[in-house]
Amino acid sequence: MSRPVNRLIPALALLASFPLHASEIRPFESDGCSAFPDGTPQQQELWLGCCRAHDLAYWRGGTASEREAADLELRECVASLGEPEIADVMLAGVRAGGTPYLPTRFRWGYGWPYPRGYKALTREELEQIEAATEDR
Repeated sequence: MSRPVNRLIPALALLASFPLHASEIRPFESDGCSAFPDGTPQQQELWLGCCRAHDLAYWRGGTASEREAADLELRECVASLGEPEIADVMLAGVRAGGTPYLPTRFRWGYGWPYPRGYKALTREELEQIEAATEDR
């Protein structure tokens, strides 16, 4: 076998491991604010609703600009509750820790099999999301 073919075989094996059809999205789950408190000691679930909405966006995934918009919406939601400093800390945390390139349970696009990365949702994927969230 020639050297170029030897290099091609591992690349083809890697490509063959990725599905050619759309994957199934897992049922939506939220862990609240992940490793961050859900609220203050006095109001222990103050911004929990903000985090659940953010989790829904992260579960469905999509493009990098959609992730940035979801992160900014989280910041705005928490700030609107009178906690602008907490909102800024949360924004820094999700920007640093929410990358789709790590196999975490809270990564961008966590509803889909890993690795997904950033990519626009297809019509079929949007239909799956709609069906999975009809009762929400």
